[in-house]
Amino acid sequence: MDEATVFRREMRIPAPPATIFAFLTDPQQILRWMGQSATFDPQPGGLYLLDVDGKSVARGAFREVVPVHRLVYSFGWDDNDEVPPGSSLVEIDLIEQPDGTLMRMTHSGLPPSAVPAHAKGWTHFLDRLAAVAAGRDPGSAAVPCDGSQA
Repeated sequence: MDEATVFRREMRIPAPPATIFAFLTDPQQILRWMGQSATFDPQPGGLYLLDVDGKSVARGAFREVVPVHRLVYSFGWDDNDEVPPGSSLVEIDLIEQPDGTLMRMTHSGLPPSAVPAHAKGWTHFLDRLAAVAAGRDPGSAAVPCDGSQA
């Protein structure tokens, strides 16, 4: 895997894998930490559609769904030639730990020029996910998002 086209993040979240998995796959739960509207069909081939901020719409398809353990989906942005719908891949592994969950996330297949913006977006939103999964207020959802970042 060409590291210039990849964003990786590993984080510990003080919540069980099932809680985090729900925040990643339930359209109502994801809105607590990311997005304004979502349509998900979390099964292989099912739709992943997330309106992040009213103008940036992420679209892809679920590729692998192993409840409470692993989630893989294609990802890209409507009306974006740099990272079009389904052109990149998001992989999330949830590993149960005594104090919660170790979450490993990889977003691959990005053009090198798009990695910094996606890193900024994912870092913002994954911190919000960790907060809400731990029962805390995630703070402001606002992050500059122009359809070229997560």
